Amino acid sequence: EVRVLQNLRGKIYDAKHLVPNKMRDFFCTINLDQEEVFRTQVVEKSLSPYFGEEFYFEIPRTFQWLSFYIYDKSVLQKDLRIGKVSIKKEDLSNYTGKENWFMLQPVDSNSEVQGKVHLELKLNELITDNGSVCQQLVVHIKECHGLPLINGQNCDPYATVSLVGPSRNDQKKTKVKKKTSNPQFNETFYFEVTRSSSYTKKSQFQVEEEDIEKLEVRVDLWNNGNLVQDIFLGEIKVPVKVLRNDSFQAWYLLQPRENGNKSSKTDDLGSLRLNICYTEDCVLPSEYYTSLRNLLLKSSDVQPISASAAYILSEVCRDKYDAVLPLVRLLLHHHKLVPFVAAVAELDLKDTQEANTIFRGNSLATRCVDEMMKIVGKHYLKVTLKPVIDEICESPKPCEIDPIKLREGDNVEINMENLRYYVDKVFREIVRSSISCPTLMCDVFYSLRHLAAKRFPNDPHVQYSAVSSFVFLRFFAVAVVSPHTFHLRPHHPDAQTSRTLTLISKAIQTLGSWGSLTKSKLSSFKETFMCEFFKTFQEEKFTESVKKFLDDVSSTESKEPSGVSEPVHLKEGEMYKRAQGRTRIGKKNFKKRWFCLTSREFTYHKQQDKEPIFTIPIKNILAVEKLDESSFNKKNMFQVLHGEKPLYIQANNCVEASEWIEALCRVTRCNQKRLSFYHPSAFLNGNWLCCKATAESTEGCARCTADVPADTQIEIDGDRETERIYSLFTINRSKLQKLEEACGSIAVYQGPRKEPDDYSNFTIEDSVATFHTLQQIIDILEKLSESHEKYQKKRSSSAKYGSEENPIVGKVS
Repeated sequence: EVRVLQNLRGKIYDAKHLVPNKMRDFFCTINLDQEEVFRTQVVEKSLSPYFGEEFYFEIPRTFQWLSFYIYDKSVLQKDLRIGKVSIKKEDLSNYTGKENWFMLQPVDSNSEVQGKVHLELKLNELITDNGSVCQQLVVHIKECHGLPLINGQNCDPYATVSLVGPSRNDQKKTKVKKKTSNPQFNETFYFEVTRSSSYTKKSQFQVEEEDIEKLEVRVDLWNNGNLVQDIFLGEIKVPVKVLRNDSFQAWYLLQPRENGNKSSKTDDLGSLRLNICYTEDCVLPSEYYTSLRNLLLKSSDVQPISASAAYILSEVCRDKYDAVLPLVRLLLHHHKLVPFVAAVAELDLKDTQEANTIFRGNSLATRCVDEMMKIVGKHYLKVTLKPVIDEICESPKPCEIDPIKLREGDNVEINMENLRYYVDKVFREIVRSSISCPTLMCDVFYSLRHLAAKRFPNDPHVQYSAVSSFVFLRFFAVAVVSPHTFHLRPHHPDAQTSRTLTLISKAIQTLGSWGSLTKSKLSSFKETFMCEFFKTFQEEKFTESVKKFLDDVSSTESKEPSGVSEPVHLKEGEMYKRAQGRTRIGKKNFKKRWFCLTSREFTYHKQQDKEPIFTIPIKNILAVEKLDESSFNKKNMFQVLHGEKPLYIQANNCVEASEWIEALCRVTRCNQKRLSFYHPSAFLNGNWLCCKATAESTEGCARCTADVPADTQIEIDGDRETERIYSLFTINRSKLQKLEEACGSIAVYQGPRKEPDDYSNFTIEDSVATFHTLQQIIDILEKLSESHEKYQKKRSSSAKYGSEENPIVGKVS
């Protein structure tokens, strides 16, 4: 079975010249069509807010538009949408991997659409009473799918169906469907149509009859407003001429109105700077990737490492990060990461001339280690930093020590004491945490430490700075300043707390940097107030603590197993759950709760950090599946089946729902009593809505989805990562050919290169070995490309298409 998987990552940088032209509080959201899936922190009192937030998630559904909305935050009223950047899905590839400024467009209700409509159209010939032949248009509006939420609730949709021409506008209307985003209309409408060539002698001298070439069917979707104005949800137009005498049915994507989103004031709203990378991968069955996977996995054994497939991938990608993400995950999944990191780090060190600049750049080695720490260090960060970060965020003390930023009435000495208290506490937690450091991180640090000592044998400190440059500067310090990014906090901290965390992070970087507390190093501080702050620290005490910690985390000696008795935190967040049938009015009884998933249990709580109200041991979970929207007329629902009644949960958006289902499936995939069948809908009013069975104990009517492959704590899909690497090689095919030509040139001409050439940016240590690997890569790409083409042909042949003006979503059989 082929899986089509979509990924979105990037960064929201900043906005400028926003309207209104005065200091306001702004935030930015990311929306798939009309569904919000990401929100930045609020930037207070700014005209040009800097957000600086990265995003990365899988997109679990089809969509038409990716939009970024800028909001003016309001305390008492509804937040005001200032403007938006909307990019059609087909156009996303034009912006991939590039930093762009986008002009904000006005937010106009006529342009805010999502969803699709299923239509069947047919032309029948009829003979009228006077003997003329006319044609009857039959419009069968079957259903809609994916209509937007209105004010957070499912809409009350209806459709108007019109036959429109130069001299006519016949309109008919469906019934209103209540509280659904996927209405089933199944209504048929008839319109009489007459061709200009079909007339009798009687009508010969009358005005010419209507030309079928100029007629079109228009379907408009509306939300019934009851006492307020109806809201436009989208429209489609189909020219009648495309029908001829055929019956034609297709799914049409709803479009904005023609006059939607057009305004003369677009230049006045400001602009937004973004970096967007959207990918869509067709993941083939696992056996198709065997050759490419094996070639990548043996990279660490290739001599020199620059001739390996994994290294070549990083060479040809414009942004190394594109290559690092799937590469690290694949090597990690197959236990090949440590030798590869060691090999590329050794190559990195060849170009490092001074010990004090070790591992400070953005090389392949440093990026691989960064990504590895993000993946395997999640739980380590949580057990080490979460309690102290919670204390800082929930009971904040003033810590500003910059004289320029002090507020009236602030006491700089008290603030310095507060900051010192927090820094001491964070530092103490870090240097005591070595026993919790994941073995894989320790193995990588061990390799880096010994490679550094070998490269600079006369510098006794370099072995420590090699490790501290990662664990302090790129791991702990980054997590302190962005706790929400590392899931240490559910929400963005406010501006004052963010400033406190920034100061703590700076202090941790300095304390962790080997030898930076010496007087000569302190004098080099740009900020004199930080220099004064560090004068209060005793150098020897902190240096000794750092040294012991770095020794511990870069040792290969086996530590006491810390994870045997302690459950691993996998995911937590706020969602809505339905009362489990304890009251008669349970159908309406959805309550907001805090959910927590560990390797041992799944719980929900009234609030975060409160005792659990309800606990399901992981071993008792029988299945985790999506729940049909029709059950409760709510989107993004899933069900957790265990020994008692099913637990029905509603996530906040489609991305969140998909992540929870995947996390729960992974942690329960080895449960012995997993179900093979389940009910896609709920048991309500005495029967299952899906199969109408009346006994609650009836076996499920649909087969459970397949087990999700991968490791519980490190969620990796090896085939998906290999497909991503295939896509990157394919996109950069021309660079592979350039590299191949470069190897040939070097092999032929062994003399010195005087002029810079096309391949001077490539690292080619052994042209023969590199050429050999390149040939293997290109051969594999050709075979995989053939397999993808076969799939695409099959996909296109099984899809039904609407007109060019009205693209449709084709269903793959």
